Amino acid sequence: MATTSTRVTPNQPAPAARPKGERRIVTPEGVPLTFQLAERGERAAAVLIDLVIMLVALGAVVLSFVFVSWQLGFSEIIIGVTLLLFFLIRTFYFVYFELRWQGATPGKRALGLRVIDRKGGYLRPDAVFARNILREVELFLPLTLLLAGPEQGSSAWVNLLTLGWLSVFILLPFFNKDRLRAGDVIAGTWVVSAPKTLLLSDVAAGAKAKQGPNQTAAPEFPFSRSQLEIYGIYELQTLEDVLRQKGPQTQETLREVTLRVQRKIGWTGEEKVDYRRFLEAFYAALRAHLESRLLFGERRENKHDRKGPPGSADGPGATGS
Repeated sequence: MATTSTRVTPNQPAPAARPKGERRIVTPEGVPLTFQLAERGERAAAVLIDLVIMLVALGAVVLSFVFVSWQLGFSEIIIGVTLLLFFLIRTFYFVYFELRWQGATPGKRALGLRVIDRKGGYLRPDAVFARNILREVELFLPLTLLLAGPEQGSSAWVNLLTLGWLSVFILLPFFNKDRLRAGDVIAGTWVVSAPKTLLLSDVAAGAKAKQGPNQTAAPEFPFSRSQLEIYGIYELQTLEDVLRQKGPQTQETLREVTLRVQRKIGWTGEEKVDYRRFLEAFYAALRAHLESRLLFGERRENKHDRKGPPGSADGPGATGS
């Protein structure tokens, strides 16, 4: 009885290896996204930029209070207020910007980085607080101990232990494949590269024109205001990530996202559409819509954010999600 065996031809191409640092996640809506982890050097540079900004801000505050103290003679009060401001700046600088700018600080923005949730969901405020409050233990507290100077007779041991403490946290990203610092481990976050893409700015520019009070113009796909009210800033950024993707699975991802968006907004137009053109048109219209709302002081973070004017799709009394 003859036996057969499977032979692998020498010219058969091997499966493409995933680039180093690339991570793939699936959002709660089932959308697969690919991200590139930020390099350790980029993260360090971003922190240094933020620290310089913090020091400049603190220096400006201190100089202002020194001038006031010199004029009024309230030196003790000024010292107390300065220390309080120093604590507030170093504690809430990162928290404020990462909440306000969807996971970015001035330093991260300068280098094209941002923080995301490792499970693909919305970057929650509690995760932002957790990863940044832990920075006090990782960085600021040991630096304060080193700069303050320990009591006489124990300086060598205290300095040695403090340096060891600081080194453990600084080197932690080098000893795990996801380049996580302690704050990322606790908060369940990644820091990823988020380069700006000129394509998406050009796409968004095409949605500035309006047709009547309730409809945003698009050459092929007109979307009503009620359809655009369904999504917020987080979903806009997720769609941006989808449109940036390239690779063998891109077309299938575009198809899945298109069908999900169409079901969510109750799309009644033609069924068979070019998936990329549809999503680019929706991205452009949604971005223009959100930008117009910001002009009136209305900011919607995501589809669960119910803030909005009375009678709008996300205002008081609105139903659905």
